Amino acid sequence: MKIADMEVDLTVEEREVCDTVQRFAVEVMRPIGQQLDLLSPEEVIAEGSPLWTVFDKYRSLELDELQTDWAAGSDLNPARQARLQCIVGEILGWGDAGLAISLGVSSFPRTMANMTGDKALIERFGAPDSIGCWPITEPDHGSDLIYYGGNVEDMPGKPNCIAAKDGDHFVINGQKAAWVSNGSIATVAALFCAVDMGDGKLTGLGGFLVPLDEKGVTRGKPLDKLGQRALNQGEIFFDEVRVPADHLVLNPELSAFTQDVVLSAANGGMGTTFVGLAQAALDLAVDYAKERIQGGTPIFRHQSVKGRLFEMFRKVEAARALSRRTILINSMSMPPMPHLAVASKVTSTQAAFEVASEALGVFGGNGLSREYPIEKMLRDARASMIEDGCNFVLSLAAAERL
Repeated sequence: MKIADMEVDLTVEEREVCDTVQRFAVEVMRPIGQQLDLLSPEEVIAEGSPLWTVFDKYRSLELDELQTDWAAGSDLNPARQARLQCIVGEILGWGDAGLAISLGVSSFPRTMANMTGDKALIERFGAPDSIGCWPITEPDHGSDLIYYGGNVEDMPGKPNCIAAKDGDHFVINGQKAAWVSNGSIATVAALFCAVDMGDGKLTGLGGFLVPLDEKGVTRGKPLDKLGQRALNQGEIFFDEVRVPADHLVLNPELSAFTQDVVLSAANGGMGTTFVGLAQAALDLAVDYAKERIQGGTPIFRHQSVKGRLFEMFRKVEAARALSRRTILINSMSMPPMPHLAVASKVTSTQAAFEVASEALGVFGGNGLSREYPIEKMLRDARASMIEDGCNFVLSLAAAERL
C-alpha cells in the first residue's frame, strides 16, 4: 500500500514528491536494506557496498535537499509542510528504518550550518556529498544527557568529551560512544559535548561543526547489532582536536533550550519513521493473510487472524495521529514541546514493535525464516525503543514537563 494514497487534498507537486520517495523506498531502500542486514558491519561500510548506492540515489533525487529545506523553512504553508514532512518520513521508514535514520542524520551538520547564516560555514559544511553524524552519547553518559537537559554540572560523573577554549580555537578531547549513527563513515560531525570557555568550568553542552578528517580524530570498529544493521554506528575519539571558535554554533549557555529543540526534532522524526515501519509490518501481514491457505481457506477468513490484523491497524493509526500532531505543533510553535515529541517516539516505537511481533505471528513459522522480511522488521523495531534515548528514561524526562 502507498502511504500517500491514504491522504486527501495533496497538491500535484506534493503527490509527485510522495511518488518519488515511494519509488525510492520500494526500488532502493527495501531491497538494499535486506541485503545489508545479512552483511557484517565491516562489509556494510566497505567500498563497493550497496550502502553507497542508497546515498547516491538519495542525492540524485535531491531528497537530501528536501530535508535541508524543511529545517531552514520553505515557501509551503507551514501546516502543509508539516504534513508532507510526516508523509515522507513515514515512507522512508516503510522502506527501511535503519537506512531512513542514516540518511536523516547525514544532513544534520549541513542543516546546522545553514541555520547559522554564516556563508563560510555553509560553504564548508554544506557539500551535498558529505555524510554527517550527531555524536552526543558517551561511554558513561547516554540517556542521562537527555534527563538532565544538557546541564552537565548537575549530571553525576564527569563528561567523557570536553571542548576547552584556547584563544581563537577550541581543543576537543575525549570519546563519543559506539552508538553514533554514521559514526564510522561520516565526514563531518554535529558534535554535542561539554564546553569549558577557558576558565576551567563546564558551562553546558555546546554544538560544534567538526570535520572528521582533522588531525586527532580516530574511529572505532562499527557496531555489530541485533537490528537496524543497515545503520552504521561506531565510536569516535578526539585527541587534541583543534577547531576554530566559530565552529561552536550552539552556545552552551543555551544548552537547555538547544536540548529541547534537538530532542523535539529527533524524537518527532523517530515517531514518523517508526509509524512507517509499523505500516510496513501491517502491509506484509495483510498480504500474507490473504495469500496463505490453511484449512482450505485464506487465513484472513479466520476470525482470530482478522481480529489481530484490526488491532494492528488500530495501533498504527493511533501512532500516526500522534506523530502528525507532534510535527505540526513543534514546527509551528516556539518554544517546542519535547514531551509531546517523546510521547510520539515512545508510542510509535512501541506500536512498531508490537505490530511487527503480531505480524510475525500471522506468518507463523515462516515469520521466523529470513526468507521473509518480517523478522528483520521486528529486530529493527526493537532497536528503536533504545536509540535516541531509552523509552523509559525519555518518559521520565518528559514527565518533568507535565
